[in-house]
Amino acid sequence: MKELNKILDIEYPIIMAPMFLVTNTKMMIEAMNSGIAACIPALNFRTIEELENTINEIRNNTTSGGLGINLIVNKSNIKVKKQLESCVKLGVDFIITSLGNPKQVIQQCKPKGIKVFCDVAEEKYAKKVEELGADAVIAVNKNAGGHAGNLSSEELFNIISKNCNLPIISAGGVGTKQGVTEKLEIGFSGLSIGSPFIACKEAHISEKYKQACVDYGKEDIVFTTKISGTPCTVINTPYVQQTGTTQNWIEKILSKNKKLK
Repeated sequence: MKELNKILDIEYPIIMAPMFLVTNTKMMIEAMNSGIAACIPALNFRTIEELENTINEIRNNTTSGGLGINLIVNKSNIKVKKQLESCVKLGVDFIITSLGNPKQVIQQCKPKGIKVFCDVAEEKYAKKVEELGADAVIAVNKNAGGHAGNLSSEELFNIISKNCNLPIISAGGVGTKQGVTEKLEIGFSGLSIGSPFIACKEAHISEKYKQACVDYGKEDIVFTTKISGTPCTVINTPYVQQTGTTQNWIEKILSKNKKLK
């Protein structure tokens, strides 16, 4: 299985994972100049012009490759077509697709040599994106921050590797060098790591948020479907306890309806 650092021509087999309204230009530049890849959500930008300006700024201030953009590819993202056009036009190194069918992304990126990595939480989706021509899958395990899967990293690797020939990148539950080593020893091609970077000095978020990411542990995390209908990990704050972690009937209708999703 080809290592992530060889796929992207970077020093270390690590991606700084895309984090909505957290990942920023400074974080991307520092990560890439440190020898890892970095990915930023396209939806962190209000306009296509802002997205393109950011891609150019990162390119002008980095010495290595590994510049990625995260695209939400379901119908909730009405900007995805133009976001993809910008990524192809400016030649980003890779795209991570989430929450939807990556067919159009793969078809447009393949001729340009842009790698496409697809978030998956089950073996059946890994097989589907392999058939579509993806370059790797990101196996989102049950310890991932944000949208998470249902299986452990080892369970996911064993299931996917038996039925899919793509490189497998681990996502979830790693914040130390030991954790990185353990995942590589399992057989993963690389890792996508997000939450530990929330506390970095380049992150333009509140100090309370940063400190919470340092202070709270796995015992403080709960799953909720309230946000998007897809299981998502959050800190079990008083607000979460008050609002609950399951959707009411109207929220279920809105999140499952194909026209509204």
